Amino acid sequence: MIDSNHWLLTLSCEDRPGIVHAVTGAIAQAYGNITELQQFSSPESHRFFMRVQVQSGFDRSVFERAVTPIAQSIAAEWVLDYVGRPRRTLILASKMGHCLNDLLFRARSGHLQLEVPLILSNHPHLRDLASFYGIPFEEHAVLPDTRSAFEERVIAAIEEHDIELVVLARYMQILSPELCARLAGRAINIHHSFLPGFKGANPYRQAHSRGVKLIGATAHFVTADLDEGPIIEQNVRRVDHSVDVPELVQLGQEQESRTLTDAVKLFAEHRIMLDGQRTVIFR
Repeated sequence: MIDSNHWLLTLSCEDRPGIVHAVTGAIAQAYGNITELQQFSSPESHRFFMRVQVQSGFDRSVFERAVTPIAQSIAAEWVLDYVGRPRRTLILASKMGHCLNDLLFRARSGHLQLEVPLILSNHPHLRDLASFYGIPFEEHAVLPDTRSAFEERVIAAIEEHDIELVVLARYMQILSPELCARLAGRAINIHHSFLPGFKGANPYRQAHSRGVKLIGATAHFVTADLDEGPIIEQNVRRVDHSVDVPELVQLGQEQESRTLTDAVKLFAEHRIMLDGQRTVIFR
């Protein structure tokens, strides 16, 4: 639920003394009450990151007038938003529905701040699931000669619906480097990450044949380097020799759903900030 009197500010800039004092002073100037404040100074990149929630009766223009001079003086990148505003999200899917169902269920139940105007898929399998949640669904075959047309549809949908986040909910196609660059920092993918990692077909069967003791999943930002984007969230679960392949698949899919939903929730709440190839996560 959006609270128009509860604001959220994220800010990043080159680290230097006095940033917190200046920002909190601006908040005090706007008669704001800080309800949550987190900060981090990266010793590697020498960047400063800050997330602050503020409750006040002021409107956006008052806060902007207070913060803008400070942000300009420190060359900061900053975002001001309402606490609880649903983020407009485009979901890409294929055949498997576990991640998609978890996202849509939690969005409907109010536990995930998403507004999903459209699902795009390269298969028809999840149309009924989308219909159950009342989400428009489009199927587009993605083949070597149609891939560019599909990506053009993705771009058109982003512009049409003013999309803030693209989620690959087990979308089993590789995005072009051009689209990855366009979506930098606002496209999240889920990867079935094992220790050790298994690539190619049937990763769970490969994991079973090697007798893995941990299975897990990794949610990360999409980049042109396949499955190597900045990591947002990871989860693992211990297994043993008694777990067969079907059960391993089930347990793995549970981790995938949980991990992707957790990552999307962090994004929706403005709790992820990029620090080069790493992420700063304010929980």
